[in-house]
Formats: sequence, C-alpha cells, structure tokens
Amino acid sequence: MGVFLLPEEFETEAGHRAAWRSLWLEDHGFLRKLHRNEHWISGDMVRSAQPSPQDIKSWGERGLKTIINLRGLRNNERQPGYWHLEREACEEAGIEMIDLRAYSREAPKPEFLFEIDELFRSIRYPALMHCKSGADRAGLGAFLYKFLKEETSLEEAREQLSLRFGHIKSGKTGVLDHFIDTYVEAARRDSVQPGRQHFLDWVKSDYDRDAIKASFKPQALGSFLTETLLRRE
Repeated sequence: MGVFLLPEEFETEAGHRAAWRSLWLEDHGFLRKLHRNEHWISGDMVRSAQPSPQDIKSWGERGLKTIINLRGLRNNERQPGYWHLEREACEEAGIEMIDLRAYSREAPKPEFLFEIDELFRSIRYPALMHCKSGADRAGLGAFLYKFLKEETSLEEAREQLSLRFGHIKSGKTGVLDHFIDTYVEAARRDSVQPGRQHFLDWVKSDYDRDAIKASFKPQALGSFLTETLLRRE
C-alpha cells in the first residue's frame, strides 16, 4: 500500500525513516539503483525513472533547474514517502519541482496536454521529467516534448514510446499509442501533416477520451507483463 504522510509527520525522525523504507522497498527504489532509465532527449531535457534524493543532489550540482514529477499528487493531504523525499531534495538542491499527474492506462486528459505544453514553454532549463519506471508516463511526456516543444515529426517523437525505454505497446499501457494513432487518423481525415497546432486544435474540439478507451483492446500477454510481472504503476 505504501507509506502516506502529512508534512508534519514527514518532518519527524520516524516519518523520515518510514519515507526512506517506503522509497527503497515499497516503491522499488533498490531496483532503480541498478537501472535509472535516464535518457537525454534534447540538450535541455532528460527523462528518467523516479530519482532518489542522491540523484537529485547530483542533478542539482550539474545545473538542473526543474523537475516535472509526472506521478503527480494524490487526491489527499497525505502524500507518498517518495514524494516528500523528492520535495525535500529539490528544495535543498535549488531545483523547482512541478507536480503534474499523468496516467499510463488512460488516454491523457485534455487539461494535462494543454498544461504540459505550457510548461515546456515556461520552465527553466535544463529540466528532467520522470514517472516511476521511466517507461510509460515519462514516454508520453517525452513524446509531447519532442512533438510540441521541438516540433519534430510525429514519427520521430513517438519513438519515445518504445520498448527501448521499457514501454510495452501490447499491454494496457498501449492505450497511449492508441491515443497517438487516433490523432494520426484525424490528421489524415483533415488532409494535413500532424503538427503542434493541428494537434492542440484537435484536442480542444474533437478529442474523445471515452471513445479511445472503449476502442482500445490490450493483448493478454502484454497485460500480463505490465500488470503482473512488472507491476507497473
């Protein structure tokens, strides 16, 4: 279930110990010591799995200015132990931490898409964005960064959602690919090349999350990998 703490609880010695135990054991931080899934996707942006406080200190020493936490905030006053540790480490390192909740098994919310587009144009760089494993939500964020901020081709941008980074298209997390495919089909119907402004206009006027969810069918093997074997968040 994980450890969820109020700020005043985290400030206690017992709260700190509980947060560290939660980070390393319940949140699988010990695995990320072996594989951080860190990748620079431009000269200004890196994607990764959940960084540890030591990672954040190192990033601060290397000049990082912003971290986008795509795991976001829970709808509760209590937040997970890893969040408190990340917040504390960012404050100590002089890094701005931005919480923006993405989802790995749902098509993105329109407000998320507009907000991340705005963030890419307003945050201080260099920056890092992360989820838990660095595969799915970080992959979505990286796709959007390449497509909306750098305005690369959609084909180049969607390479950020691939097995190279641990993303499994055939499982429930493949709904993110289905979301992109749905937009590509809309651009084809409009006889235009996929691009930033057309994409944002589509999200604003024609995007139907419920229809995407209803039409996506994950494969059994892919779902076994993401839900049972890897136990992705």
